[in-house]
Amino acid sequence: MNLSVYRKNQQARGQFNGGEILENKPIGFPREGGHLKPYSNLFYWSHAWSDGGSTIGLHPHQGFEILSFVYEGSIEHFDDGANEWKKLNTGAAQIIRSGKGISHSEKLNPGAHMFQIWLDPNLSETLQIPASYNDYALSEFPVINENGIEKVIYAGEKSPMKMYTKGVDIQQLSINKGVHQIALDENKIYSIYIMQGSLKVNNEELEQDDFFLLSDENKVEINATEKLDLFLLANPKKVDYFTYAQQMM
Repeated sequence: MNLSVYRKNQQARGQFNGGEILENKPIGFPREGGHLKPYSNLFYWSHAWSDGGSTIGLHPHQGFEILSFVYEGSIEHFDDGANEWKKLNTGAAQIIRSGKGISHSEKLNPGAHMFQIWLDPNLSETLQIPASYNDYALSEFPVINENGIEKVIYAGEKSPMKMYTKGVDIQQLSINKGVHQIALDENKIYSIYIMQGSLKVNNEELEQDDFFLLSDENKVEINATEKLDLFLLANPKKVDYFTYAQQMM
């Protein structure tokens, strides 16, 4: 098994509006530092939060699929397609298929925490497609309970979320204290963010806001030293197109 660990202090940092919105980024932009660079079709991952609330003004996107997940509090979203503000509460998700281009604005309400994740669906194709947007309440996603683990299926089998990026699974895992076996696909890279709690994996002790990668294994044993919440992406080891990150190298 290949295990790579990126603790919170090894991640990139960001902020908006004089620190009204703060970010730690397992995968940031090149200018922001951080130890981890884009891989597979995963280009960017930010955890953003705001204690007092703040708004990021209207700004453009093209080509990428921009996914946002609210895991505490609420956020609001505006784009120049819908031309109205929409609120997303805890557990909700949104996807912007930015295609030929779209401009949007985001507001984090007081106490909000969210992930924003950018996927590279093959920009040579998506830059030719009109932009589109969907949001989803938590109640729209399948939930599976088995062996002390609750899984919310945000993307992948049986999820209502439609995306151009292929081969991606996205789940939020709530895990009871104790030792658990989790099945893996050896053809994928697993990217895991610790939202809450602490764990031991392969003799590494990890805590809240740490991030780790797993690959080349068909299962992993996780020892949850307390109640644990994880956010997991599974991406293909290889994609059959030249990604934007590869073009930047």
